[in-house]
Amino acid sequence: MHLQRQALQFFLSGSVVAARRRSKMDILRPTLIRIGGRVYRKNLIQEQAYQQEEEEDFCAGPSDCADEPCDAFVVEETGKGFQCKVDVPSPLYKYIIGKKGETKKRLETETRTSISIPKPGVEGEIVITGQHRSGVISARTRIDVLLDSFRKKQPFTHFLSFALNQPAIQEKFLQFKEEVLEKCSNDHGVSSSLFQNPAKLHLTLGTLVLLNEQEIQKACDLLQRCKEDFVDQIAGGKPLTVEVAGVEYMNDDPAMTDILYAKVHMKDGSDRLQVIADQLVERFVASGLMLKEWDRVKLHATVMNTLFRKDPSAEERNYTMTGKSSFKERESFNGRNILKLFENFYFGEVQLDSVRLSQRFSSDASGYYATSGQLTFS
Repeated sequence: MHLQRQALQFFLSGSVVAARRRSKMDILRPTLIRIGGRVYRKNLIQEQAYQQEEEEDFCAGPSDCADEPCDAFVVEETGKGFQCKVDVPSPLYKYIIGKKGETKKRLETETRTSISIPKPGVEGEIVITGQHRSGVISARTRIDVLLDSFRKKQPFTHFLSFALNQPAIQEKFLQFKEEVLEKCSNDHGVSSSLFQNPAKLHLTLGTLVLLNEQEIQKACDLLQRCKEDFVDQIAGGKPLTVEVAGVEYMNDDPAMTDILYAKVHMKDGSDRLQVIADQLVERFVASGLMLKEWDRVKLHATVMNTLFRKDPSAEERNYTMTGKSSFKERESFNGRNILKLFENFYFGEVQLDSVRLSQRFSSDASGYYATSGQLTFS
């Protein structure tokens, strides 16, 4: 037993010595990693320290670029060091500059870079320059985090929609409005101001914040790629025939209704409309042009909305995009009788032949929202 213990101690001491030798050899001969045709040295000690410093520095999370190579953006080498260009819509410049330029100064000081920003209202690129590549990468990453944070707080400017304002649908909608006011006007909160403008009846697939012409064009281009990639195959090159029938409410208590909507479904009973809507949103979310709000698109056409009471041009979801709830400003209505009397009201049949990139707070010649771009099924 004594001999076994001695042998074990000798083995362990030998292992420690060998480990120390390997540690020294790791410094002299570090592990080499090949990425994109380049060879990089792997230094575990420096790598851990750098990652911790970056995480404490701007709290951007583990997915950010902490070291080179950084595939998310291009850092160019110049005669005086390194530079990186960022496409930023002019309305977001102020968030990089900060109050009295404090944010910009702090970024430059802490990353040892210089940040050049175009004049207010002038579209262009923010240019980051510095003597060290790591500093430029750090500044760029921080700017991306700032932009992402403040972009999410912007009210949406556009939305993807199916127009439901065909004359036959408008006529039935006006009949619905007339009958509701005739039979339910004594119910709490019910008034003519709650009803949607018939010329703007639509299905909303998702909302977007597009702050300049370049971003609008990017959304239009993506719509066309979606047409080629999957929409034509699903739609078969023909309009989708859908029926608008029945009403439903969005909140839990029908006696305290804020939004009443008409239900929409494919006439042939298929799920093609749902599939197209879900895949479009998925692609726009993946591109960064849209935020993911739901697992599936809820296909509905708003017919009554308490937001319309004060603002006829209000959108049904504007309170979810500005970061400020509008529920306190709403006066709900009692929708029990409406739901009972008009549960199966038939608004009609319509041919959906396009998805539109609609501009918020706008109107075209027909009274519908102005269209910045569209995807046609035929």
